[in-house]
Amino acid sequence: MKTLVAFFSAQGTTAKVAREYALKIGADVFEIVPKEPYTKSDINYINPVSRCNREQIGGKDVPVEGRIENFGEYDNVYIGFPIWYGQAPRVIHTFAASYDWSNKTVHAFATSGGSGIGKTAEKLAPSLKGALSVDAKLVKSASDI
Repeated sequence: MKTLVAFFSAQGTTAKVAREYALKIGADVFEIVPKEPYTKSDINYINPVSRCNREQIGGKDVPVEGRIENFGEYDNVYIGFPIWYGQAPRVIHTFAASYDWSNKTVHAFATSGGSGIGKTAEKLAPSLKGALSVDAKLVKSASDI
């Protein structure tokens, strides 16, 4: 069984947790990077017309750089991201929709400055077609995963 830790990090918090956890369990790592990087104003959720708000509310695809060529080799996949509107950012949905999740167990983990995990697993599951199971939890550090 091979394990992958894939993550998107807007400000470095999720990256730190994901890399520490991957090192701890001996997993491979893939950083999910949007083709158009986010600026500080893009992720200002207080501004109703900021990019993150437009993407979340509009359910927009957010193209991703790179690809995991050997994705079929992984049985367990951990997906990390900052929680946006009680769910995964749209870049995670775009990333997920581009792979076959058949026979994979998916563990989503989210970092947050104050939001709860909400219905993250339920909302992410349709983008993870074929996954055996999908769970999600809010974490502050790698030891929480």
